[in-house]
Amino acid sequence: MSKKNVFYAQSGGVTAVINASACGLIETARQYKNKMGKVYAGCNGIIGGLTEDLIDTSKESSQAIAGLRYTPGGAFGSCRYKLKNLEDNRAEYERLLEVFKAHDIGYFFYNGGGDSQDTAHKIYLLSQKINYPLICIGIPKTVDNDLLITDNCPGFGSVAKYVAISTLEAGLDVASMYASSTKVFIMEVMGRHTGWIAAASGLAMQKKGDAPHIILFPEIIFNEALFLKEVDKTVKKWGYCVIVLAEGIRDSTQKFLTEAGTIDAFGHKQLGGAAPVIAQLIKTKLGFKYHWALPDYLQRSARHIAANVDVKQAYALGQAAIEFAIKGKNAVMPTIVRTNSKRYKWAIGETTLASVANKEKKLPRSYITKDGFHITQRCRDYLLPLIQGEDYPPYQKGLPNYIHLKKVKVKKKLGDFVV
Repeated sequence: MSKKNVFYAQSGGVTAVINASACGLIETARQYKNKMGKVYAGCNGIIGGLTEDLIDTSKESSQAIAGLRYTPGGAFGSCRYKLKNLEDNRAEYERLLEVFKAHDIGYFFYNGGGDSQDTAHKIYLLSQKINYPLICIGIPKTVDNDLLITDNCPGFGSVAKYVAISTLEAGLDVASMYASSTKVFIMEVMGRHTGWIAAASGLAMQKKGDAPHIILFPEIIFNEALFLKEVDKTVKKWGYCVIVLAEGIRDSTQKFLTEAGTIDAFGHKQLGGAAPVIAQLIKTKLGFKYHWALPDYLQRSARHIAANVDVKQAYALGQAAIEFAIKGKNAVMPTIVRTNSKRYKWAIGETTLASVANKEKKLPRSYITKDGFHITQRCRDYLLPLIQGEDYPPYQKGLPNYIHLKKVKVKKKLGDFVV
């Protein structure tokens, strides 16, 4: 396997720190240049592998690669493209291996969530079946924090920090205006099936009466009557009510409140906006003046207030992926292990791709208060260490000076392939 080239791809919704993982991977690979060849990145994720659209990272300066550590988005392009099962579409997997063979690639690193780990595992299985020498390693990434085994996921800590800060600041805004203006403020955050991001907003509450007053989780069935009663009670007691909800809250029939009826590239149901639905309910039933907000991409791209611990973990996982490969480990994913809860410490562990592929970690019921509207101390203890520290990017003329890569393409050797 010596001097084989590397293929690295970013997958799914990007984060404030996915490029830090790329930085850790590329910088570490360069340290092993006597054992590894060039690092090629897929242009727009796995699609770049299928279409033989490869970026030669060796053409980037060490300064440019170092700049990835503080640059948000996906520097090489990401995608929402789910490869089908091997049995249903073997041609795609065979095409990837053809591209790998054409460019002497012996290492495959896929940076993404549960779907991505599943893809990496399937590519590993096929490579084993046809005796193609390939080391496949997953690198965890997801703002949803829903991968199993790993204590937390790179990208989540920074989203959690953004959401907690936004809730704190918006709460102070509403608190200053409720006497003559807005009584209810609603913020909808990401979280189709899990409430990790919504839960992070609870960190903003440092004493009774602070925002958020109500959190709505996908793990708790939405009860309209109980919810309206809680909103009314909160406004009467504190003068205003700040609500944070996950996009994937469901009713008693297990249907999303905001199902749009369409399906995304990963086969997930597309959701509309839960916040306006809840806002209209409050207006109709209670008559309170309201405002609602949808952070959307802002919450996952806010590198300017990324959590320092999140950046360090993202980089360390990219670094560990290369070191695993050098040791000959295969079909694994490096993980984050919490080694000390009282005084937060963490280390790098590992798990198999099969153990995390297409699986989802829900917010434990013990992390949600009995009434279903807030987080418990146990949840707070888990979340708080993950938002610690600041890691500001360099600024120029008042704006973050994010890096832009040259992205020099590798010359194609195969025919076209349509995805």
